[in-house]
Amino acid sequence: MQNIRPATTNDASRIAEILVFTKRLHYRSIFNNDQYSFGEMQVLPLAQDYLQHPEQLKRIWVYDDGFVKGMIFVDGKEVRELYIDSFFQKQGIGRKLLEFAIKNFDVQYLWVLEKNVGAIKFYQNCGFQLTKETMPEEGSDEINIKMIR
Repeated sequence: MQNIRPATTNDASRIAEILVFTKRLHYRSIFNNDQYSFGEMQVLPLAQDYLQHPEQLKRIWVYDDGFVKGMIFVDGKEVRELYIDSFFQKQGIGRKLLEFAIKNFDVQYLWVLEKNVGAIKFYQNCGFQLTKETMPEEGSDEINIKMIR
């Protein structure tokens, strides 16, 4: 996949921006915690963390067709994070990143919030299936469900 490449420290602020704004957009209605969403979760500290700990970027791949539009964090056989800038969603970028991770890392599973219906549908359309295995989302009452291919 020609537009997918390893993340570098030059991508730190863009990755942080995508993560923060996409999480706010999709998770605010689930967690109902504005103090976290708009107080604790900020772009600058996250970008600085990537710059201070660049080893974190070694498992992140970005979709870049002139600028970074999305990212995937792969940890072994697991997709830990997959986020697309909201301006570029519904353009096949998430599917391309997921297919890349499956092909190159033999990704087998991921965890998704049970209330994140849109993400569940997306992953099902990409060949993942819900399991009965669950785990609590750290620091909340929400539940994650494991999905496998």
